[in-house]
Amino acid sequence: MERPTNFAHHQYVGDKRSLVFYDIDALADTAIMDELQEAGTFTTFGPDTPAEARNRGFRQYEGPGAG
Repeated sequence: MERPTNFAHHQYVGDKRSLVFYDIDALADTAIMDELQEAGTFTTFGPDTPAEARNRGFRQYEGPGAG
């Protein structure tokens, strides 16, 4: 999936509602990112790593289209 403009410099994006984070580069379902941007409930991580996302209490998305 091509990264949306909002996330051009971030590979991992989290959903604050569900505390799930997504690897944009591996995500096959673009509807997930569209919905996240529309809702405005996303966050990014610095450093941009899965370890930092987990450190903040997020878990990695493993559902359909996870890649």
